[in-house]
Amino acid sequence: MSQAGASYHHGDLRAACLRAARELLEEDGSAALSLRAVARRAGVSPTAPYRHYADRDALVSAVAAQGYRELAVYLAAAHPAPATPGDLADIAVAYVRFALDRPALFRVMFAEQCDPTSEERVAATAAIWEYVRGIVRDVFPDADPEALSTTVWALVHGLAFLHLDGKLDASTPEVVAAQVHTAVNALFAVSPVLREVTAPPAG
Repeated sequence: MSQAGASYHHGDLRAACLRAARELLEEDGSAALSLRAVARRAGVSPTAPYRHYADRDALVSAVAAQGYRELAVYLAAAHPAPATPGDLADIAVAYVRFALDRPALFRVMFAEQCDPTSEERVAATAAIWEYVRGIVRDVFPDADPEALSTTVWALVHGLAFLHLDGKLDASTPEVVAAQVHTAVNALFAVSPVLREVTAPPAG
């Protein structure tokens, strides 16, 4: 019996299903994710996952929520207390690296339809948004935090998918970091407010 199945028999069916879903995701991508496939992998009856997940969308939402929480930890590890544009650029690099290190999970998080009524997913997504907004507010206190947060996230998210889809060179971590730093710094350079904040000291 698989480890997931053993966990189920100890009463943790939900965790067993999530582990099985993540294993399938890493092996075969999101096309392999179904409640029936998860049940087989977890070693439980075909109807057992329905105790926690009404349908595939609910399962995908649970996997995505887990991914958002992992992303938050990953970004915080990149810089625990970001306070400068350079710190923000480092976190942008970490975001892109997360996508490259966990491509199937990242696509489920952002390219798969998820159940909008999933409180877990909504809360996990909101936590990421608050994290991004908090960084932008700390680094650029004179900028519009809502607009700039959206702009920064859109840029970094786009860079993640461009690298993930082979549109940008992802051959080495150093190449990826250089490309992301260049793009983020270019964004900061075009705004008068951000130019003032990021300009080197005179003299």
